[in-house]
Amino acid sequence: MKKTVILFLSCFTLYAKTLTLDGCIEATLQNHPDIKKLSLGTLQSGSLVDVAKADYLPQLNLSAQYNPHNTFTMPQNGTFNTIEDDNFIAEAKVTQKIYDFSKTTSTIEAYEKNKNIATLSLEEAKALLVFSVKNLYNKALFQTKALETRQKDIETKEELYKQAEALVREGLKTKADATSMLSALYNAKDAYATTKAELHKAIATLFLYMGEEADFGVTLQESAPTTLQSANTLDTIFAKNFSLLGLNEQITRDTLLYNASKAANYGSVDAVASYTYQDSLNEYDTSMVGIGINIPLYSGGRLSAQNEYTRIEKERTKESYRAKKLQLEEQTLTLLADLERYKATIEAKEALIDSSLATKEVVEARYKEGLSTYIEVLDAATTHLQARLGLLEARFALQNIKNNLEYLQGEKK
Repeated sequence: MKKTVILFLSCFTLYAKTLTLDGCIEATLQNHPDIKKLSLGTLQSGSLVDVAKADYLPQLNLSAQYNPHNTFTMPQNGTFNTIEDDNFIAEAKVTQKIYDFSKTTSTIEAYEKNKNIATLSLEEAKALLVFSVKNLYNKALFQTKALETRQKDIETKEELYKQAEALVREGLKTKADATSMLSALYNAKDAYATTKAELHKAIATLFLYMGEEADFGVTLQESAPTTLQSANTLDTIFAKNFSLLGLNEQITRDTLLYNASKAANYGSVDAVASYTYQDSLNEYDTSMVGIGINIPLYSGGRLSAQNEYTRIEKERTKESYRAKKLQLEEQTLTLLADLERYKATIEAKEALIDSSLATKEVVEARYKEGLSTYIEVLDAATTHLQARLGLLEARFALQNIKNNLEYLQGEKK
């Protein structure tokens, strides 16, 4: 069940704008420049596939040349005579690749994998942004509740200060009691201001992500805590993590590029057809249809260097995949351990709040009767305050861990 948490800010208005986590995520994904940039990258990768597929189709070239002044040498009676005239040549040539040892096929498949990699990079960026927005939203909720707690602490310190002054006037306490209570009140107000500043930062950054002007009078809706099934979390991460999936696609792509690079050593077999028209001293045309074989015999070491480069790149990507998998495993195990830790911390803090509240009430009552010192009162109030803040921090940390695990599993909502 959702409940509304009101931001206790100085600029709070009666008709404050209401934000939801889903709304913040949607606005961020629509407006963040990283998403737009990577979306264009996906389209760009698709263009490379079309470029590679063009090698499957006939290639038609038309060329023409006109020379207004050209010298021709003609043999006549054992001597050579020169004639000057203009010259015009036009040629149309069609080539069709017949076989290139799967070089073109491997290149096309590699570029298709490139498109998949770009898509996975886009999905990874979306998941990361969702994770960031969740944490910012969670931080804003945490600071809101912390602000409430610190406000109550200020009220408690104000009441204790008034009591101390009254007891000083009655001669039951010394001036040191009132001074100490006043110092504690100032410290509470300073802590309140610090918490308020942190809340402003979280709200400002959240609106920055959404591409909107910051509104510090917003109302945030709190959703029910996320539940996670940790039994198969690691398997799910290995199967769905976008970074890992992208590296797996890169391995396939680099293997295909390596195969294409090796195939380039064998050349290609092409069908060739051409028509040439020439108008110089005589006007005539020629045509040709045939098959050509292109075999690279020597390229200055370029092909062998390219083979070695693609082979090493393939091995590097494999090691990157293994390293990423180890990193994810370590990160997941750490998060799962922290998850159990904070569950225990929350139980302990909840119990501490009850006991510290009872202690605080007893000590304050004894203080009014002159049976406790101001030090005991402040210690009891501090213990209770730290227990309440500690519970909020533990819940905040627990939700961040859940958000992190969802991000590693490729969640985008």
